Amino acid sequence: MRRSTRYLTIIVAIQLLVMGAASAATITGTVKFDGEVPSKLRPIAMDADPECAKKHSGPVPSEMLVLGDGNTMANIFVTITKGLPDQKWPAPKTPVVLDQKGCQYIPHVTGIMVDQPLRILNSDGILHNVHSLSKVNKSFNIAMPASRTETLETFTQTEGMFVIKCDIHPWMKAYIQVLPHPFYDVTGKDGKFTIKDLPAGTYEVEIWHEKLGTQSASVTVGADETKTADFALSPPKKK
Repeated sequence: MRRSTRYLTIIVAIQLLVMGAASAATITGTVKFDGEVPSKLRPIAMDADPECAKKHSGPVPSEMLVLGDGNTMANIFVTITKGLPDQKWPAPKTPVVLDQKGCQYIPHVTGIMVDQPLRILNSDGILHNVHSLSKVNKSFNIAMPASRTETLETFTQTEGMFVIKCDIHPWMKAYIQVLPHPFYDVTGKDGKFTIKDLPAGTYEVEIWHEKLGTQSASVTVGADETKTADFALSPPKKK
């Protein structure tokens, strides 16, 4: 009898988990650039370090404005800023990876949860240094010569977007935000984002771009429902 009760408890728990997953809400959308695309975006100048320049077969496009078909925008950070229940989400044990490859940080924009490991790689085989300009979390400045291929860091407090840079190669910049929850995404060149596994509710969705700032929208989504929130970012009007 005791064994059958235990089995029943396990079955009920599994059913609740499945029901919870099935009733999770999703917010998705696309971010586009609305405006005149600059005819000439200055490429990244790597001539100061021939070792960096020779890692590329031609000019390296600017990371500031990366567009896909139809002017969809990459490198847009999307997160939920309001509406989440007052609870704690455990940090994943799987690290977020930030690589130094081709004398660029990859990815250019990312998010990480509080206490989640940040695995920083040096795939270039040359000297870099990794300098975080965090203000809430303790800043770090780590030399990574060719012999040091990786290091681990963590952030212990939530913090808005800040820069990680290489002081040796001043064009190398990455942007990272530290969050208390997993409800965020970063767009690729198709401009698309998806935030899933949300409880039903009304949320404020915020997008961020390194030069064009932030924009937000209120979205109400029900259980087992998907809602779309599209955004368009415009350059500031010339005075």
